[in-house]
Amino acid sequence: MHELAITVIGPDRTGIVADVAEALAGVGANLTDSTMTRLRGHFTMTLICNGPSLVEAREALSGLVDVVWEVRSVSPESDKSDKGQPYVVSVHGADRLGIVSAVTRVVSAAGGNITDLSTRLTGTLYVLIAEIDLADGAAEELAEQLAVAAAELGVEVSLRHADSELL
Repeated sequence: MHELAITVIGPDRTGIVADVAEALAGVGANLTDSTMTRLRGHFTMTLICNGPSLVEAREALSGLVDVVWEVRSVSPESDKSDKGQPYVVSVHGADRLGIVSAVTRVVSAAGGNITDLSTRLTGTLYVLIAEIDLADGAAEELAEQLAVAAAELGVEVSLRHADSELL
């Protein structure tokens, strides 16, 4: 069985999710993981599916109009028994260049693995929410380093343990 990573982006419109899902279902693609969102009027989707070959998936998507897509073969995820503890990093503040790069660099330096990240600009307020996996015992030092970065950026930051039932 083939495992594929697919990305799709295009102008947002009613029915775009149904069109992509229907095209893939038509060639027997089982969508196992996906994320879809609207970003400033553009629809974007990233998904992992299994079933069809690379060629079949590409042919299925070739009939879609007004979207750009990419299909790649990927290896199944290896079982990692030690993923760490789930945490959420939240950043709020005035929009400015470098917030994402600074915060993600601090998380990376602490050994944190970012598993989901979203940002939103509302007027002049910039919001970043990141879900991360962090090794046991690393949260206190990460919180201190995030506080330093937040002070340099002029934003507010918080780190909290995530309730695994909510993720």
